[in-house]
Amino acid sequence: MNKIWIALGVVVAIAVIGALLATQSAQKQQPTTQPPPQKTIYVIYDIGGRGDLSFNDMAYLGASKAARDFGLGLKEVQSKTQDDYVPNLRAAARSGDAALVVAVGFLMTDALKQVSQEYPAVHFAIIDGYVPNRSNVVSVLYRENEGSALVGALAALTAYYYNCTKVGIVLGMEIPVLWKFEIGYAYGVRWAERYIKQRFGKDVKFDVLYVYTGSFNDPAKGKQAAEVMLSQGVCVIYQAAGATGLGVFEAVAEAGKRAGRNMGPPFAIGVDADQDYIKPGFILASMMKRVDVGVYRAAKMAVEGTFKGGVLELGLKEGGVSVSTLDDLGQFLEIGIRAGAVKQEDAQRIIDTVKEMRSKIPTWVWEAVDKLRQDIVAGVEKVPLPTTQDQVVKLRRELGLAG
Repeated sequence: MNKIWIALGVVVAIAVIGALLATQSAQKQQPTTQPPPQKTIYVIYDIGGRGDLSFNDMAYLGASKAARDFGLGLKEVQSKTQDDYVPNLRAAARSGDAALVVAVGFLMTDALKQVSQEYPAVHFAIIDGYVPNRSNVVSVLYRENEGSALVGALAALTAYYYNCTKVGIVLGMEIPVLWKFEIGYAYGVRWAERYIKQRFGKDVKFDVLYVYTGSFNDPAKGKQAAEVMLSQGVCVIYQAAGATGLGVFEAVAEAGKRAGRNMGPPFAIGVDADQDYIKPGFILASMMKRVDVGVYRAAKMAVEGTFKGGVLELGLKEGGVSVSTLDDLGQFLEIGIRAGAVKQEDAQRIIDTVKEMRSKIPTWVWEAVDKLRQDIVAGVEKVPLPTTQDQVVKLRRELGLAG
């Protein structure tokens, strides 16, 4: 009897062990459902950095939207000196989780040429720089000359309405991308002269002053440059200088208030983002350069598997540049509020002030600017695009710029 129980016990044990082994085998055969590791957008800023309420903050805007829409992480890296560019780009490239590494600014071009060659499997994008012959780099370029022509026309036509014949532009470092702002602006001014002749039968000649401050992050330099222009009778100043341009706004607003005005003239014109809210009533409009659109499109290509190296060029036709509208104001007020530059309770007052200021500019001015926009998109007007020092010197002479 004991032998029978022992035999049964052995059979049961064998059955249990067999069942366990079968279960383990089945578990091994079942695919795991671990989620894939999250990919990340890396945004590497040059020495200008965040907080400019302009170029760099626009890059962040595009990256943050892409991160939300595509379920990506977002990491920002601020470069303190130009020596940081290569190590910052390398660190992002070797992270192993980069969906896209964005180099923000022309100044990072040489560094990206080096690092993109070291990491051919990583997708990179550069704003305002050109890295040729790399299948893993998209160079996002803008036709800033087109948008600058529009605000040049706006500046001159507004100056004409207020019986002023001097306009100016304050720029950052003299690099090729800023030649497009300078020359485009002057072209728009000269177009306005022809428009005034055609519409009113009057011969008007505007002085166009320009100055390069050599910096993108020194508001004091921007203010000083603007004060010099204002003292020379300039009534509209376009700033293309990043955070340095914040000083231009300050100088213009202070000059207006000394004259007992709560809105221009004088006026400033903003750049890259809609900056109309920064000194409401004194910023006529902004030449919006949609850096956010460029960053977003590059990220979209990387995520969707359609990424290819080369140039992504954005102008008026593609929505890459434009003149700010009242519809843009609300979105960019939110950016200012988040940055601490604007108080939430001041938002409606700012909107009302900008609306009032714009209503004082005749309708024919805005219509003229839109006509120029349509002509540029249609190819009727071709705004010069300087790419060399010799070309920009020649165009300065032809367009009558005074440095």
